Amino acid sequence: MEEHDAVTEAVEAAMVRIRRRQTRGALGKDSPVPHAVFGVLDAVAGTDAATVGTLAPALGVDQPRASRLVAQAVSSGHLERVADQHDGRRAVLRLTPAGLRVLAAARDGRRAAMAAAMANWTDHERTEFAHLLGRFIDALDTPRSIDS
Repeated sequence: MEEHDAVTEAVEAAMVRIRRRQTRGALGKDSPVPHAVFGVLDAVAGTDAATVGTLAPALGVDQPRASRLVAQAVSSGHLERVADQHDGRRAVLRLTPAGLRVLAAARDGRRAAMAAAMANWTDHERTEFAHLLGRFIDALDTPRSIDS
């Protein structure tokens, strides 16, 4: 197989389109919080004992930007800072009930949009797509040596 065959190029183009949709918040356009703040909420939901320091790399921003986003989420009532049970000097971030509601509504909206996009697919096609997409993402997350 060629290193950059037509299928690989088509997948890359589709991934760019997905990234662009995510960047402009297309699936979260009805969210009551700004897209960047929603990203913080989503990252906190996917992290145990989230701190500003652990969120910065997850969000792809520097620590001062992550701190500003967290402050915005705290002031809007979607996040709270609580003392770490293992180290009282450290504050961990926790979603508030309002933050949990925002995430649930956004996830419901995303799932509805995805279901609509696959509405004309067979159950087999949907199952196979979910399997292959998961396998693809797992492979992207697997470190590779330069010689691979």
